[in-house]
Amino acid sequence: MSDAYISRNARRPSLTAVQRIEDVNGELLGYLGADFDLRELPLTRELYQQPEQWARMKDDPAIRGGLFAQQRVESPMDARVDEVLDLMAELVAVHGVFHAKLHFSSSRATLWLIDDPFRYRILDIEDLTDPGICLAYPTRAYPDDAVIRPQQVPEVFHAFRELRFMDDTIYLRAGSANLFNGMVGLNFSCDGSHYMPWSEFLDNNLSFWLGTGVPAENGTQPSGD
Repeated sequence: MSDAYISRNARRPSLTAVQRIEDVNGELLGYLGADFDLRELPLTRELYQQPEQWARMKDDPAIRGGLFAQQRVESPMDARVDEVLDLMAELVAVHGVFHAKLHFSSSRATLWLIDDPFRYRILDIEDLTDPGICLAYPTRAYPDDAVIRPQQVPEVFHAFRELRFMDDTIYLRAGSANLFNGMVGLNFSCDGSHYMPWSEFLDNNLSFWLGTGVPAENGTQPSGD
């Protein structure tokens, strides 16, 4: 049985099974091969689960190369960041948002709702500073199977504020949180990205992210190295 591969003609994930054909004396006569489109095969393994561990990724080296030639420019969201973070925590804790990403540099947010998980919503700075936006999203009970506890939701979002303003060169560009996998996503100005459990995120203070401290447990290096 081959490993899965992209087929040459259909350009779809496929695999090939090969059977050796012998005569009664064990003499090799040839091989029989059969190609299978993975769409036609039954599922033989459990649904993939994302590991709940800290993952760090380096992205575009061109951005990292020009890191010290740039400086954070205050965005409209920066100017009203406390209002935005309070409103975002409310939408997540009370109004059925289970995944939220704040784009600080472009002053917008992307939301996924429990009631409609296959479509995302984009809120601009006017939406994010208008408490009346909550009326557009019905009140929902906090999900029992959420990994992030409801009392920690405001802590997670307000921790983004510290990373946004921690330094004029190395700073948070975007931050996200997902209730069900309990992961926090961070994208920094150096184009480094982190995905980490919410508890580890809250355990590490600014000295770690600035490279002057150590993380709570696993020895991962900060984004700005």
